[in-house]
Amino acid sequence: MNKTDINKMINILKKTYPEAKCSLDFSNAFELVVAVMLSAQCTDERVNLTTPILFKRCKTIEDFATIDINELEEIIRPCGFYKNKAKNIIKCATQILKDFNGEVPQNMDDLVSLAGVGRKSANVIMLEVFSNPQGIAVDTHCKRIANRLGLSNEKDPSKIEQDLLKQIDTKYYKDVNHLFIWHGRYTCKSRNPDCKNCCLKNICTCVSNTGEF
Repeated sequence: MNKTDINKMINILKKTYPEAKCSLDFSNAFELVVAVMLSAQCTDERVNLTTPILFKRCKTIEDFATIDINELEEIIRPCGFYKNKAKNIIKCATQILKDFNGEVPQNMDDLVSLAGVGRKSANVIMLEVFSNPQGIAVDTHCKRIANRLGLSNEKDPSKIEQDLLKQIDTKYYKDVNHLFIWHGRYTCKSRNPDCKNCCLKNICTCVSNTGEF
């Protein structure tokens, strides 16, 4: 697709999903850092069921840095990979207290230096907390949408992001971060995508002349 087609696609998605937004619940920057860590290979719904208990126990970054790891593991166990996630949460909180005066850093380079925070997570944090999107968070939904729409033939998330950034205007970064996730979650699913009722069926490279995936 050329830029005109891409802009058209984004505007179609905006009309289809006007309520598209971050699905994770949080009330401050570090709570989102933790929620994003927990969401790795876990649904946002499960994370949102777990974080109220966690955030009630840990109200400050200091609380996260000093919580007993066994207690933390038990709280976040439902989110999977809880041992590694617990270790990263404590280490990340400690890093922020030591290296960033207790404040979640507001740039990509510093964010990705934190334990448990990769580029995808940093993109989410920059967008949702600081309203300053620096790129596009490539999760499983975004990867699937980008491949199916022919925006990228890559499989590696970092390469997919670079392909998207070359084609999508900066002003749409915020929209795309939300819209691709919602489209992948509700229509262009991994299995049994609803191509017949897809708002992009007329421009999607994966839809045949019969309208089937």
